[in-house]
Amino acid sequence: MGRGVEPGFRPPCYRQGPGGKDRRCPHQGEGRFVEAWRIAAFCLTAAARHRLGLPDINPEDIHRVLASSRRFYRAFDRLTTLLDPARHDRRARLPQHQADALATAWEDDDPAHKRKRELLQDIVTALALTPVRWAKGRGYLRHFRGDVGIDTTATPVFARPPHARRSTGELIASTEITAGWHHSAGNGPPAYGYSATLTVAARTRSTPGSFPQLALGLVLDTPHKRIGANAITTLKPLAALGFPTAFAVVDRAYTDQQSAHFARPARDLGYKLALDYKVDQRGVQGSAHGALLIDGHLACPLIPGRLAQATTGLDDAAIRTPSEELTALISAREPYLLRLKQSVNADGAIRLQCPAAGTSPSVACPRFDRLHQRGPSRPAAVDLTDARQRAAHPAAKPRVLPPNPDHKAGELPKICHQHTITLNKDDLGHIDKFRQDVAYLSPVWIGTYKSVRANTEGINGRIKGHDLDLGDPKNRLAHGRVAQTILVALLVTVANDHFLDQWRHIHEPQDEPVTRADTPRTPAGSFEGTPPAGQSRPPPAP
Repeated sequence: MGRGVEPGFRPPCYRQGPGGKDRRCPHQGEGRFVEAWRIAAFCLTAAARHRLGLPDINPEDIHRVLASSRRFYRAFDRLTTLLDPARHDRRARLPQHQADALATAWEDDDPAHKRKRELLQDIVTALALTPVRWAKGRGYLRHFRGDVGIDTTATPVFARPPHARRSTGELIASTEITAGWHHSAGNGPPAYGYSATLTVAARTRSTPGSFPQLALGLVLDTPHKRIGANAITTLKPLAALGFPTAFAVVDRAYTDQQSAHFARPARDLGYKLALDYKVDQRGVQGSAHGALLIDGHLACPLIPGRLAQATTGLDDAAIRTPSEELTALISAREPYLLRLKQSVNADGAIRLQCPAAGTSPSVACPRFDRLHQRGPSRPAAVDLTDARQRAAHPAAKPRVLPPNPDHKAGELPKICHQHTITLNKDDLGHIDKFRQDVAYLSPVWIGTYKSVRANTEGINGRIKGHDLDLGDPKNRLAHGRVAQTILVALLVTVANDHFLDQWRHIHEPQDEPVTRADTPRTPAGSFEGTPPAGQSRPPPAP
């Protein structure tokens, strides 16, 4: 991060245009401090500079240019100092034990530290959501149904990892005291730096219309820490924008999170889950009230073993491209799955119905008929040319085969004694993290999971592309977690702006007038000092 400029400096935001006149050029796709200063000093409009209190600078006056850069540097240093719960010399490599003691300020429960962390996250959220508010106010997101993809991507830093001194063997920390090694799911080498949790506005195969796929949330954190909690942090602000809630699609790193850290709070926010599993997590995962949890869905305890174990031991290649045999087995599972009778209540419980119960059972079960004294139905005429009538006939439904002789009534599970069961939050225990809201590998799951994951990986790739390379640490040279967090947030904000421009170029008529966005505006007042206790945002300007 430079403190000044070289003699003869010419701001690169200016290029020689026709007639020998200077013209302004757009953002160069870097998150360096000097890039931010160049844009603020030379690329903003007069109205924007006036609002920010920035004086006009003659690029030919090298002394004023130098003074401007130094003022900008000092202001950024004061900002990062204000927001840093563990302020230290960010250019010095500390002994590892001292760095570890400072790093605890990013995780402890100290009210002052917590207030600074929350304020920093509020700034990040406000930056990332600015283009989203703009797009929503102009109706560009009217077809967005609430499906989101959440993923964690590596954000390398321009700093050496910890190492031992050759002379003494003492372990010396990195200048980035809270950074770590980010291990991706692929076969690539790990990256030293931070992990950025991104939530993306996505679409399933059944989503009508078109909308720009934007990053809806961002959290920067130490790799492999608070994975579930950071995802929830990105989801919470979306309710204030009035967005609907649909599916939250995540990879296996989130499936492994404790239910209280991700699955349960995501459902509390109104989201349904579409998950994938590791090899040793597929197949029968547990039970509740006698019903078997099979690939995230509760099923009849008498489901044939061949169907229950259809995915057991399958590797990822077999799941990505299901064979015809596997597809047939997954389809044959569906009649045995418990059906949703009543959605989640205030206590987080749902009611599920036995597949043999109700006026339209999906299976025929002698055990159910015996326990509930349901006699054979009267023969009825069936129009064999009507597919619905043929499918509704009892002879066309799978027949459950209880053991012979069957268990006594007192030995049967709860699901067989009742038409419905209530599944409370803690009934599945730690395996509740596997439960999802769409049948695994079914056509609906494939149309939801694979489409949203493609959107998520696509945005990750675009943010790490040629225009904005979040994966190049040379584009973010400022040291310290606060500086890195702000620069990453700015890059994601610029990326959202680019995504909007590209989408408008394709989907919006060029001669259509631009209307004013009906969205909340951020007050332009200044903020000095530490926010009052209990507040994470500065008070609005009068």
